[in-house]
Amino acid sequence: MALRTIPIRRAGNRDNLFMGGDRELVMFSGLLAFALIFSAQELRATVVGFVLWFGSLFVLRIMAKSDPKLRFVYLRHRRYKSFYPARSTPFRDNTTSQGNQYK
Repeated sequence: MALRTIPIRRAGNRDNLFMGGDRELVMFSGLLAFALIFSAQELRATVVGFVLWFGSLFVLRIMAKSDPKLRFVYLRHRRYKSFYPARSTPFRDNTTSQGNQYK
C-alpha cells in the first residue's frame, strides 16, 4: 500500500511580509516618517521623512531577503547574556538553590 501524500500549498506557508520587508517594521517606519512629515510641516522635515522611509524600506527588504524571520532572531539574541561561565567540572559544589531550579 502506497503512502498518502498531502500537498503543502505555498499560500499557507509564506512569511508575513509587506512591501518586501517585515510587515510590522515596514508599517512602523512608515508611521514614523508620516508623523515626522505631517507634524513638522516643513520642507526639510519632508525630505528627512522621505529619506527615512525609503532608507528603512531598502534596509528592511535586504534584511527580509537574507532571512524573513531575522527580527525574531535578533530579539532572541538580545535576551542572551553576554557571558555564560563554564561550570562543567565534577568537583563543583552546587548550592541548594542551584539544585532546586532543576526540579
